[in-house]
Amino acid sequence: MDAGERSQREKVVAEARRWRGTPYHDCQRVRGVGVDCAQLPAAVYAAAGVIPEIPIFPYSPQWHLHQTEERYLNLVLQHAREFAGPPLPGDFVLIKVGHCHAHGAIVVDWPRIIHAVSGQGVIVADASRDPFARKLPIDREPRFFTLWGDG
Repeated sequence: MDAGERSQREKVVAEARRWRGTPYHDCQRVRGVGVDCAQLPAAVYAAAGVIPEIPIFPYSPQWHLHQTEERYLNLVLQHAREFAGPPLPGDFVLIKVGHCHAHGAIVVDWPRIIHAVSGQGVIVADASRDPFARKLPIDREPRFFTLWGDG
């Protein structure tokens, strides 16, 4: 990893940490006010200069429970490349919840992640433990994505 990539990864993690404590609100992207697990990485990666700003579009908070279209995954693939892991700081992880990969998190130092969780807001968590405290079918095999080099 070169110095430029290392610097970008550090910016991503530092920006993600700035969002800690932001309440969880669907379809929102305002630090300190409200964000969900899709809007958090969009805001963080854009603020760190890794991706362009992604427009917010309306979506149902329960879309992943009622359909199989991989909307979140398809958006991630427009900006990142999937790889086998292990992920490095600043990489992205998607977890299947319901019928689709519907929960995203930013890697701090695997398995530590920063993500937005309903009822908890933006938190640092251990992805090796169940990141959800609710009864949804969860595929615990994460998918890893990088926005840099060969992963």
